[in-house]
Amino acid sequence: MLQAKALLNTFSRHLGHSALPCRGSGGLAARCLHIEKRIEELDITLPPPSSPKANYNIVCHTSGNIMYVSGHLPITADGTLLTGRVGPESGGNSVEKGYEAARHCGLNIVSTLKSQLGDLDRVEQIVKVFGIVNSTTDFKHQHLVMDGCSDVLMEIFGKPVGYHARSAIGTSTLPLDMVVEVEAIVQIKP
Repeated sequence: MLQAKALLNTFSRHLGHSALPCRGSGGLAARCLHIEKRIEELDITLPPPSSPKANYNIVCHTSGNIMYVSGHLPITADGTLLTGRVGPESGGNSVEKGYEAARHCGLNIVSTLKSQLGDLDRVEQIVKVFGIVNSTTDFKHQHLVMDGCSDVLMEIFGKPVGYHARSAIGTSTLPLDMVVEVEAIVQIKP
């Protein structure tokens, strides 16, 4: 048993956060705060959880342990919606501004997960992220914009939990003229 704990501690140091399970009285799992502590250490402030902007659910659970998270907008902690197209060669936003917008989408997804699950340590795996970038017709770097979301998910959840499959596409317009919209598929613990 001590050897297993030592291995977990070594693994935890490699990941940058604790992989040790939370235990309450009687060996039952208790609320963990590893991810919330990591967010605090990273000096990240989560925005308030999103609410639907039309007639849909912000999340949908399947009968198993998969959660489908609806498209999230690039809303900052102060409530500002980041708008416009990405495509600096045609007078649009820079890749850096698009990256920042995608990062805010990721933070909003994390905020929704915390609101829905109560404990971010219940996230077992970020399975897939899908991003749609409001782009000028000559912009071809949507993947670099979407790194903003992927990078913040990796910062918060680390490997292997935050490491995910991803798709990024461009479109000529998005609702509310937002810069980017991101949805996710997340595997959760019971």
